[in-house]
Amino acid sequence: MSDISKIPVTVITGFLGSGKTTLIRHLMANPQGKRLAVLVNEFGTVGVDGEILKSCADENCPIENIVELANGCICCTVADDFIPTIEALMALPQRPDHILIETSGLALPKPLLKAFDWPAIRSKITVDGVVALADAEAVAAGRFAPDVAAVQAQREADDSIDHETPLSEVFEDQIACADIVLLTKADLAGDAGLAAAKAVIEAESPRKLPILHVSEGIVDPRVVLGLNAAAEDDLAARPSHHDGHDDHEHDDFDTIVIEMGEVTDPEALQEAIRRLAREQDILRVKGYVAVAGKPMRMLVQAVGERVRAQYDRPWGAAERATRLVVIAEHDNVNEAAIRAVLGA
Repeated sequence: MSDISKIPVTVITGFLGSGKTTLIRHLMANPQGKRLAVLVNEFGTVGVDGEILKSCADENCPIENIVELANGCICCTVADDFIPTIEALMALPQRPDHILIETSGLALPKPLLKAFDWPAIRSKITVDGVVALADAEAVAAGRFAPDVAAVQAQREADDSIDHETPLSEVFEDQIACADIVLLTKADLAGDAGLAAAKAVIEAESPRKLPILHVSEGIVDPRVVLGLNAAAEDDLAARPSHHDGHDDHEHDDFDTIVIEMGEVTDPEALQEAIRRLAREQDILRVKGYVAVAGKPMRMLVQAVGERVRAQYDRPWGAAERATRLVVIAEHDNVNEAAIRAVLGA
């Protein structure tokens, strides 16, 4: 059991678009009597997820308790960003009872766990647990994880062949570091998809893990909070592809920000985003769209060819503009081609 004097921290990890922000919104709305604080680490310079969460602030998680770090991976900027931010949250007039950390979709969780061993904070906080989210439909389709048995057989046949991709390594590291796995978008995957995704995760995990399926981020908070894992003391049980390396690289991925004027045909824009996934292997698009004649801003969240759009709130003064964050593997980023498809 962890020291009850320490503030528990839940690390929420998962691939791009797996539903981390949706889960945190649900936890904020159902705090179980706890005063929460949230730290959001995004890949790129436009803070979409942080702004979404700030719009959900209430007395249990006021806006000053929601902090966004978009200057890089927090496990790579521990001294400059992570430690001061955690110390600032602990120094709030009303100390939070529980801190939620949403990692970027490209983050490796184990280096972040190592940061909790820093003397400045080790005696004050503990990792209550690592919750890994996995898009059930995508995992079942084999897009974010390899066929483990086939890869192992090929490795045994020829050790010189490298069948791993950066995406699969990120996915595997997140599963290996987890205390519980949530299979999200269960309604889209169906029973067969859920069974296939669960089999992939069970094959990847170095130890038996609880695997639950959820839709729209709805899960009993008692299931994911209060795990008392003290994960910072349990690193050896959480193997990583990057063990033995002092640093990990994010050079495999690039992010660009596309700024545009008003959009007259939002459906055409959504189809253009699907084209990016099909033709240029774009992983993720997210941001806000100014639609001509509409006072509300349109929030766009895309994972591959799956695009979701909704009007979330009126535009504020002087902020009306279309800004989209596009994330892809490094070799697939052609900014001119992306702009051409989006009409930017």
